[in-house]
Parts: sequence; C-alpha cells; structure tokens
Amino acid sequence: MTLPRVRAWRLLPLLGLLAVAGCGAPEPSPPVADAPPTIRPDPGPSQEALRKARAERNRAANAAAAEALVKASAASTAQRDFYSRAEQSLRAQGRLRRDRVPLDAPIDAETLTRNFIAVALRDEYGQGGIQAGNGGAPAPLRRWQDPVRFQIEFGTTSDVATRRAWRVEVSQFAARLAEATGHRVSLTDSGGNFIVMVLSDDERRAIGPRLAQLVPGIPAQDIAVMQDLDADNFCTVFAYSRGAAPVYSNAVALIRAELPPLLQSSCIHEELAQGMGLANDSPDARPSIFNDDEEFALLTRHDELLLRILYDPRLRPGMTRAEAEPVVRQIATELLGQDI
Repeated sequence: MTLPRVRAWRLLPLLGLLAVAGCGAPEPSPPVADAPPTIRPDPGPSQEALRKARAERNRAANAAAAEALVKASAASTAQRDFYSRAEQSLRAQGRLRRDRVPLDAPIDAETLTRNFIAVALRDEYGQGGIQAGNGGAPAPLRRWQDPVRFQIEFGTTSDVATRRAWRVEVSQFAARLAEATGHRVSLTDSGGNFIVMVLSDDERRAIGPRLAQLVPGIPAQDIAVMQDLDADNFCTVFAYSRGAAPVYSNAVALIRAELPPLLQSSCIHEELAQGMGLANDSPDARPSIFNDDEEFALLTRHDELLLRILYDPRLRPGMTRAEAEPVVRQIATELLGQDI
C-alpha cells in the first residue's frame, strides 16, 4: 500500500532592510504564507478492532460447525465410527507404519528404478477414468512446471481449531515436498492451483457447483466420482493438464473430514505427493505409501527419492519409459551413492 506523501515545509528567516525616503513610511514586508496542514495517513482499523472482528468470525464459524455436526446425516455420523475402527484395525495388523527409513526394507538403485517406472510412468486409470488392470496403463512422465500452490477448501463442519491444524500440517508437508523435489510448493489462502477439499459425507455429495467454480473445466465424470466416492476410499486426487500437454496445471484432492488423525495424515501425504506426478500405486513398491496395502502411512525416504528423480532436470515431461528408464537408473545410482 502506498501512503500519502507528507511534504515538509521549512520557513527561511526574512532579512528586510528599512529604506527611508524622506518622511515616507517603510515599505511593508511581503506577507508570509501559512504552512499547509500536515497530511496524515488514515491509520485504518485499530488492532483491537481487528482482533474483535477475527474473534467474531471464529465464533460464527465454530457455531456453524457445531450446528452442522448436529444436523449431520446418519451416514456421516456412522462413517466417523467406521473410519475410527478401520484405523485401529490397520494399526493392530502392523500397518500404517510411520518409520521414514524402515530397516526391514532396504533399497538399491535397481529397486528404486523399478518402483519409479511403476509409479511415475504408469497410470492407475485409463481413458474415461476407467481403472486399468495389470499394474496400470503406460503413461508419459508428468509433473508440474508452475509453482504448486495448495489451497484448502473446508466444509461447514470444520471448526476454527480443526482448520488451523489442517493448515499447519499441509503447510509443513508442502515444505517437505519442496525440499524433496526442488520445486516451489507452498500453501495459499486463495488463487491456488491444487485444491485440497476437506469435506464430510453430506458436504461431499453437494460439492459439484463449488468444485466446478474452483477448477474450471473439470470433467463432469470426475465430479461424479468425488460425489459418489465409495466408502472404502479414504481420499482421492485428480490432476489436470491443458490439452494433451504432459505438464500439470491444476489438481484437486478430496479427503474425508470424518477420518481419524493418522488416516488423515496418511491421505495428506499420499494424495498431495501423487498429485505432484507419482500417479500410480504398485503392489511391489516398498517401502512406500504408493501401495494399496497400507503398510506405510507417511512418506518414506524411498518416496522422497522418487520425487527427487521425478523433478530432476535430466528428465522431461512427456518422456516414455524407453526414453526415461536409463536416465532414471543413472539418477537412482547417484542418489543412493550420496544417501546416508
């Protein structure tokens, strides 16, 4: 903001000589103009007024969240219990591990290369959004060129404390993605190109118009998938390019608001990392979150290396497996030689 410029005026002393011509009166000195008033910038609302306004907005959001939870459908209420039990069951089976460098899953350059090909150069879904079999359909290398700006879209059921916790976690994970890829990744309040939607079951089913507004041109079939998401799917992500270009321009992730803390964090890690260009899941990828067996809940060192390979400048968007594989193998060998 540019503030009004305040001009400084300085009055110089007037040295006048009284010349007497006979009995005539001395010539009067010229009048001195008054200095113009100082222009002071409008200070705007006081800090106290801003605090009061923020507190009022927070109270309103909390009241709306409490009312929405009371009015939540039986399906949404039942889902909170369902996902809580699902998390407990997975942890009891030794899944949803949080170790970043698991000692029981060592990797070498060949393993890293094979897993990169399976995760980055194959696609879980083929044309028309139909799920592909046999480990996914072959796909060109895809990634972002513009900076990635996460924007979180909450439903009414999320109160102020919940929203604050989400923003902190997504912001921290954005910094981790930026470090792993060397690409610019951040959290923004508006104008994001990667929308992260945190919605209850009721909110998700009514999200169509808002989703079309946030992601102009989003296919109607993708909106339908999100609105009708199967209960077994905790979260999902869609990434989009302009035309047939292999460079992402927009993405949207949907994460259920009913999830308990660890499944919530798992969805943040998996969907936001997949939206960077690691689009497929592989049953052979280990130790990795890009595997539907849910063994690992959070991004591992192996997954960070996949992201680093993906954004290495020696690779180009649009590369086929035949073009990329020897370069990937060289990068993997270098990374593991430097890894500690």
